Amino acid sequence: MIINGVTIDATFAEAFPMKATRAIITAQNEKWAMIAAQAMTGFATSVIACGCEAGIDRILDASETPDGRPGVAVMIFAMGGKTLAKQLETRAGQCVLTSPTSALFAGIESAIKIPLGKNLRYFGDGFQIAKVISGKRYWRIPVMDGEFLTEATTGQVDAVGGGNFLVLGQSQTQVLTACETAIEAMNKVPSVIMPFPGGVVRSGSKVGSKYAALNASTNDAFCPTLKGMTKTELSPDIESVMEIVIDGLSKEDIDKAMRAGIQAVCDLGADYGIKRISAGNYGGKLGPFHFHLQEIMA
Repeated sequence: MIINGVTIDATFAEAFPMKATRAIITAQNEKWAMIAAQAMTGFATSVIACGCEAGIDRILDASETPDGRPGVAVMIFAMGGKTLAKQLETRAGQCVLTSPTSALFAGIESAIKIPLGKNLRYFGDGFQIAKVISGKRYWRIPVMDGEFLTEATTGQVDAVGGGNFLVLGQSQTQVLTACETAIEAMNKVPSVIMPFPGGVVRSGSKVGSKYAALNASTNDAFCPTLKGMTKTELSPDIESVMEIVIDGLSKEDIDKAMRAGIQAVCDLGADYGIKRISAGNYGGKLGPFHFHLQEIMA
């Protein structure tokens, strides 16, 4: 398959089951809601070392938030419910409770509930007050700028992590620009996040390593400086490869995001120096969810 001169490899990305939650952060203005959201989702690029993967879902205007203030929706993904609950609580306490004018609300409904502000209330040292409104419990916690309002729980849902595609091109500058264009398009798709810095990862990995202590290592087959030293997947004209990783609330959400991102890259085309789109394929051993590139772009 070739789109605008860009070859779409006959391969698939592998992804795996995760647990996810969504929360809504509000503040007196969008600036401070975003500051809290960025802090809460920091150091959350990969479960390999961060414990979770997190990112900003979208910006919300005042008509979309529980308290009628500007807000930001964030999503957190983890390999299990226990880890997800711990990461959510720690990040909410350290990054949202501390952020001026912030409030925190559930962002997803589910039969499975996990603590959002349920345990943060103890920071109030006995001065906290509970309110039940329309069957939902909220906590008002006194803080030095007034009070921190938080919903007690949010929902936990099944999700999918690790959808991905690789952008291969003639130069680092061209590939990065293509990835930036893809992320801009993918950010318009709801219920997905791209957890790496700016949505892009240059240190794509393979499963395993020559070092026993590591369960992942550099994807040498796609490293341009190793063309003559390893079993390379790169032709002589490819000098840069970058990867976009996607987590979503469903396989269909990731399908839509991948289609939007790959199309944006292909719109730039071969004339811009983009040669191929590929994916992280580990022989079907990494995860049960397979995203076939040519099927997605058919």
